[in-house]
Amino acid sequence: MKPSHLLLLVCMISLSISAKEYHVAKTGNDQNPGSEIAPFLTIQAAANVAQPGDVITVHEGIYRERITPPRGGDSDSRRITYQAAEGEKVEIKGSEVIKDWKQVKGNVWKVTLLNSFFGNYNPYKDAITGDWFNDHGRIHHTGEVYLKGKSLWEMDSLEKVLNPVAIAEAFDPEGSTFTWYCESDHEITTIYANFQGADPNREVVEINVRPTCFYPAQTGINYITIRGFRFSQAATQWAAPTAEQIGMIGTFWSKGWIIEYNVISDSKCSGITLGKDRETGHNAWSKERTKGGATVYNEVILKALKRGWSRENIGSHIVRNNTIFNCGQTGMCGSMGAAFSTITGNHIYNIWRKRQYSGAEIGAIKFHAPIDVVISHNCLHDANKGMWMDWMTQGTRITSNVCYNNDFADLFSEVNHGPYLVDNNIFMSGIQNWSQGGAYVHNIIAGKTVLNPVPNRYTPYHIPHTTELMGVSNIQCGDDRIFNNIYMAGDYEITTWNNAFAGYGLEGYNTIERKLPIYVGNNLYYNGAVPYRDETGSVVRETSDPGIEIQEEEDSIYLQITFDNALQQVESKTVTSESLGTPVMVRHRYENRDGTPFILDRDLFGNKREPENPTVGPFESPDSGITRIKVWPVK
Repeated sequence: MKPSHLLLLVCMISLSISAKEYHVAKTGNDQNPGSEIAPFLTIQAAANVAQPGDVITVHEGIYRERITPPRGGDSDSRRITYQAAEGEKVEIKGSEVIKDWKQVKGNVWKVTLLNSFFGNYNPYKDAITGDWFNDHGRIHHTGEVYLKGKSLWEMDSLEKVLNPVAIAEAFDPEGSTFTWYCESDHEITTIYANFQGADPNREVVEINVRPTCFYPAQTGINYITIRGFRFSQAATQWAAPTAEQIGMIGTFWSKGWIIEYNVISDSKCSGITLGKDRETGHNAWSKERTKGGATVYNEVILKALKRGWSRENIGSHIVRNNTIFNCGQTGMCGSMGAAFSTITGNHIYNIWRKRQYSGAEIGAIKFHAPIDVVISHNCLHDANKGMWMDWMTQGTRITSNVCYNNDFADLFSEVNHGPYLVDNNIFMSGIQNWSQGGAYVHNIIAGKTVLNPVPNRYTPYHIPHTTELMGVSNIQCGDDRIFNNIYMAGDYEITTWNNAFAGYGLEGYNTIERKLPIYVGNNLYYNGAVPYRDETGSVVRETSDPGIEIQEEEDSIYLQITFDNALQQVESKTVTSESLGTPVMVRHRYENRDGTPFILDRDLFGNKREPENPTVGPFESPDSGITRIKVWPVK
C-alpha cells in the first residue's frame, strides 16, 4: 500500500472512532453521559456536547423545547445528525399543555398565567408584523390555542369569543366557531377560549410558547441533518424577504443542511425557513417608507453580498420528503439563503387557510433568489400559491411537481430575468408569469396563464452559477421559450391586477404589449385554450375536453385525463440547452446547475422519451382514452 493511501485509511479510521452517538429519552437525565443505557433527557443537552461527525438519536416521546445547536459539522461527510430513533414517534413542540381553566360562561373558559411563565418571550404580547404584512386592521398574535391538536381561531375581542359566528367562506366554517382572545398587562396574560362544549381540563389543550423549535442562535452553523421528527405548534413570526426569517425549523444563513422525512405542522407563520441574517436588515422597508420596497430589497442584497452571500458560505441545502401543513404563511420560504439547494419529494398543503391576515409573502414555497435551485417531485396544494419564485430565479429548475387547488396560481414567477426551466409539471390552477427568460417545456397547464410586464421595478441578474451581480433591469415581458406543453381551460379564476392579461393557453402573448420576442412551438391546445399567433407544429382541439381532474386517495394523488390521437399529431422535437438559445439579459444558455448542457429526454417518471417525436406534456406515450395515472408520490 502506498504511504498516501495508508495515511488516508488511518485518517478515516480515526474519524470513525472519534464520532459518537448520543441518545435522548424521556426516561433520561441531563446529568447522564448520553449513552444508550444512560441517555440525556433533553435534545438540547445532546446538542451542547455533539461535535462534527456525531449523531444524536432521540427516542419516543414529546419534547417541549427549543433546540439551539451551538455548532454544526465541518463538512458534508462530518455533519451533526439529529434523528428520531427508527420506528419511534418523536414529537418536538413549541407549545405547552395548559390546565386550570376556569369557566366564564357557557362554552367559554379562561386561564390566567403569570408573564414569567413565558420566560423572555410572550407570544400573547407579540403581534405579527413585518414588511408586506397586511393585518386587515386588527392585531394577530404569534400565539395560538389548540384543542386536541387542532388550532382555534383568534378573535380581536372577547365578545367574538362569547358569541362566535361561523365564517361561511372559511375552509372550515364549523371550526371557525372555536375561538380565542387574549389580554396582557405587565404582570399577567389571560387567554379566553370557546371550546364549543369541550371541557379543557379533561382534554389536551396546548398553547404556543416558543418562537421556533429548531433554530441556531448565530449564523454559519453548517452541515446539520434533521431526520424523522414531528415538529408542531410554534409561535413563528412573519417571514419577509427583508427580515431574518425564523421558521419552526430554520437554517439561519448557513450551509449544507439536510432536512428530511419530517412532519411539520401548525406553525403560526412558516414551517421551514432557509433565510437570511438580521444584520443585512430586519423589516427594513417598514422602517424606511420613503423608499420603495424594491429599492430597499436591492440594498439588502448588496449588504448580503458584502457579508459573504456566496456558494462557498450559504445555501446548498437538501430539503426532501417532508410533509408540511397547517401553516399560516408558508410551508417553506427563504430569502437568498436557499441558493444552490435541492427541494424534492415534499408534500405541502393547507397553507394560509384561515385567511385572517394576508400579505405578499404567502405560498406553499416562497423563495427569493433561488439561484441554481432544483425544485422537483413536490406535491403542493390548497395554498395561496403553489410556488412563488420572486426575484433572481436564475439557473433554477422546476421539474416534475404536482400542483392543484391553489388560489392565486400554481407557479408565480415574479420579476426574474432567466434563464430558468419549468418542465414536466402538472399545473391545475394556472400560472402567473411576471418575468422574462423562462423556458416552459412538457408541462400540463390547466387554467389561465397571466402575463404582466413590470417596467417600473428593477431587479438583479447574476454571473451564471454565482451570486455575483451582473446588472439590474426591469421586466419587458417576453423572451420566453414554450415548447411541447398541453394547455387547457380550467376551473380556477386567477386574480389579476395592474397591466396583467389573463387567458387560456398563450392568448396573452397575442395581445399584451411586450418588447421582447418569444419562441413557441409544438404545443397542444384543448377546450378553448388559444395558441400563439406565430406558432408552428402545434395542434388545436378547441371543442375537445380532456376531462382532467385530480383525485386524492389516502396518501396518493392520481390524475384522471382523457387522451386522444392529438398527442401523436403534434410535431414535437426534443428540447436541449442548444435549442433553447440564451435569454436577453444574462446571455447565458439554459443548462444544469453544474454547467453541463441538458437534454429533456425523460418524462415526469424518468421514462425515456422518443428521440424523434417525444409526446407533448409530462407523460411519454400514455394510454389513449380515459386514463388514471398515479402522479404522487413518484417512486
